[in-house]
Amino acid sequence: MLRHIAVSNWELYCSGDQAENKNLEGYADFLAGLALGDHKRLHGKEKPDVLLVREKQLSQSQYLQLFASVWKKVKTYDQKKEGKAALLIPHTFLEAAWQTGCGWLHLPLPVFEKYQEQNILSGLQVGTSVHSVEEAREAQKRGAAYILAGHIFSTQCKQGVSPRGLEFLEQVCASVTIPVYAIGGIHRDNLPLIQRTKAAGVCQMSEYMLHNENNK
Repeated sequence: MLRHIAVSNWELYCSGDQAENKNLEGYADFLAGLALGDHKRLHGKEKPDVLLVREKQLSQSQYLQLFASVWKKVKTYDQKKEGKAALLIPHTFLEAAWQTGCGWLHLPLPVFEKYQEQNILSGLQVGTSVHSVEEAREAQKRGAAYILAGHIFSTQCKQGVSPRGLEFLEQVCASVTIPVYAIGGIHRDNLPLIQRTKAAGVCQMSEYMLHNENNK
């Protein structure tokens, strides 16, 4: 069964009609709801196994504030309720992993390589993003816990850039033994195509960040 990773995006949240409060605290409530499987936030979509908090639009101080707030909300959740919270993974900001003690971090491959050389990732499980088979092999060689491979299908986030496609995904999966997650333009209509590959799961941003007639 494919695992689902929800990828956050502040700008998409603010543009969608699910945005109850367009401020960081309201956004933290929304993300915590996703991680906890709140039906009000999911709108019928699959509860994510992982929530990757990726926010290029926010400053470091804003990001640390957001991640800490989401972390606290999820960790203080009433455990008597059914289900298990999604795994929270900070993106780029090492300080977020240190401050919360979450034990996970996602880094772009060049940053992963740099931090490894500086020996500052001790105790963390690190995932990274790749765009070629060579990068996938290098990521595994460096001890990555998982990789995101993309972009697989056309997506508005990569306008004008040709997708790498399912053949690329298959090649990456065949080149490593660590989990590979497909990213880029994945929605419910093309999800069965990913299910036929050896990918461990999928990453979706718009599907979780936007609630409209096309994303129900």
